[in-house]
Amino acid sequence: MANVWAIHSVGDSLVTYLRNMYDAFIQQNEPGVGAPGAVNPVPDCSFRLLSSLALDEMEDDTDNNVLSLCLYRVNINEHLRNLRQGSEFPHREVPLSLDLHYLMTVWSKSAVAEQLILAWAMRQLHSHPILDSSYLSTQANWDSEEVVQIIPAELTHEDMMRIWDAIKPPYRLSFGYVARVVRIESEQISSDRPVVASRLMWGDLAEVTP
Repeated sequence: MANVWAIHSVGDSLVTYLRNMYDAFIQQNEPGVGAPGAVNPVPDCSFRLLSSLALDEMEDDTDNNVLSLCLYRVNINEHLRNLRQGSEFPHREVPLSLDLHYLMTVWSKSAVAEQLILAWAMRQLHSHPILDSSYLSTQANWDSEEVVQIIPAELTHEDMMRIWDAIKPPYRLSFGYVARVVRIESEQISSDRPVVASRLMWGDLAEVTP
């Protein structure tokens, strides 16, 4: 479980992970590295975690290749929605269990860069769909055994068009992902039962009757 920084931590960690892996991908495909004569130059790319308002501003910033990640929806995990305090959390309130829905978008004027970057990112998350404590940023104070799974979102063509109709920029090549389960801990409650005070008086009824 994590603290209230968990939502931001997941997005920030995912962007950092993709940025680091893409830098390694570029180095592996530099001229003279790997199989001789087999690779074309890999375009540079920057990686950004965007707020909803910042997504509107990306239309004016297409001189560089950018892969953005924008959180567009948060919902309570359907399988843990009705979980109650019990053996798993005997001394704590049940954590808030969330699914985070992201839109991953490539911004580029080059068809080659746009398609290669998206293909690389999808392949990377297909082969490594888990963020564990070694990848999750420390700001959320994650438990050492905590993991967040990154899975493809089941977005229909109509769902995707509705998302893009709701924001300012025209459609860009994009794909949806869901990060689950993000568990945010509640405040700890006492493990002791409440103390009930009582006062007893023994004696003859006549002695205590006014």
